[in-house]
Amino acid sequence: MGPEILIPITLFMMIFGIFYLIYSTRNRERLALIEKGIDASIFLKGKENGVPAWKILVVNLAFLLIGSGIGIFIALLITTYTSLENGAVYPSIIFIMAGVGLLAGFRTAKDLDKE
Repeated sequence: MGPEILIPITLFMMIFGIFYLIYSTRNRERLALIEKGIDASIFLKGKENGVPAWKILVVNLAFLLIGSGIGIFIALLITTYTSLENGAVYPSIIFIMAGVGLLAGFRTAKDLDKE
C-alpha cells in the first residue's frame, strides 16, 4: 500500500468528515432549539427574499470569462506591438483583467441584490 493510494483515501475521509461535522452540528443546534421551545423558523429567514445564488454565480462567471478574454486580447496587442516577452505579459494581463471582471461582477451582483 503505497503513498499513491493514501492520497485519495485521505481526501475522501477529509471531505466526509467536513460534511459529517456540518450536518451533525446543524442537527444538534436544531434539536436544542426544539427542546427549548423556540420556533425553528429562524433558519428560514433570509431565504425568502433576495436573488438566487445561481444568478449571482452566473453573473460572476460571465464577467470573469469576459475579463479573461479581454486580458488575452490586450496581451496579444501588447506582445505584437512592443518588444516585451510573452512569458510575463500573458499571465499578468489575464489575471489583472480577470480581477477587474470579478470586481465588475461583484458590483453587478450587489445591484441585483438591491432590486
